[in-house]
Amino acid sequence: MRARLRIFAPLAMVVALTAACGESGSSGSDDGGSSGGSASGEACAPVEGDQLVVLEDDEELQNADNVIPAVNAAASAASPALLPALNAVSAALTTDDLVELNAAVDVERQSAEEVAQAWVEESGVTDGLEQGSGAVVVGGSNFTESTVLATIYADVLSAAGFDATVQEVGNRELYLQALESGQIQVFPEYLSTLTEFLEDDAESEIASGDVDATLAALQPLAEANGLVVGEPSEAADQNAFAVTQAFADELGVTTLSELADACGDGSLVLGGPAECPERPFCQPGLEETYGLEFDSFRELDAGGPLTKAALQQGEISIGLVFSSDGALAQD
Repeated sequence: MRARLRIFAPLAMVVALTAACGESGSSGSDDGGSSGGSASGEACAPVEGDQLVVLEDDEELQNADNVIPAVNAAASAASPALLPALNAVSAALTTDDLVELNAAVDVERQSAEEVAQAWVEESGVTDGLEQGSGAVVVGGSNFTESTVLATIYADVLSAAGFDATVQEVGNRELYLQALESGQIQVFPEYLSTLTEFLEDDAESEIASGDVDATLAALQPLAEANGLVVGEPSEAADQNAFAVTQAFADELGVTTLSELADACGDGSLVLGGPAECPERPFCQPGLEETYGLEFDSFRELDAGGPLTKAALQQGEISIGLVFSSDGALAQD
């Protein structure tokens, strides 16, 4: 199970993704029940198309869930070359890379080992690495992205002189205990998810869409739990909103702010999980942060095949996906 703390709770991952939006709003139904009001135009009605594209969250509605190495503090202190090798991965890894890596495994059916090795070779991240030694166990969860990232970490650490292996682990509660105790030494984590998990206060949220501020909040929490964290990569796996490429091209939009400017007639149809109309990082957040207005909401799934199919078939204008979904790979 993919134990990722998304916007409202830790959820499981199915195939390559899973989780949902944020808190407050109206309800939806499977047949596209209205979330309030009716369309006054058709400017932003759904446009079918096979290729999906994520609109940039330029006002940082979503928390920053950038990939970040989490390392056992004692192991890091004993092996000064360990963290710099992982930071080399962070410096090179992008969200587009994550999309392509996930697609290579989930769509093209390549092995995680082959895909990770190819990325390491092509990225050049092993050039000039400080050399270390000793055994290092890299943990990975049992979903595609985590397995690929763990294998990339292990390959890079091997190039840096370590005897690195990958071990599949359980949920976050279990693997963080193993990481803190030194049973495993390294894990590819997600910035905001790890921050909120370690902070462990349901009444407050210290993570945000600001990478630097969230990292500053995470570092003392990590230290208190016997961990150190490396540099966050540009690569992020977080809630995102997609449209078809045809829809984006027709309106000339690449960001959610541009979508709001183009879609003032209330003709947008939103699709996502049942919780979306009531969660602050989904429909209410889109309305409050961007001023978006919706004709209706269609209850589908959390970034899964139903939402993507509804976008491609022109049943919804915009839908909740995850930013590193392999389905976003460009043909």
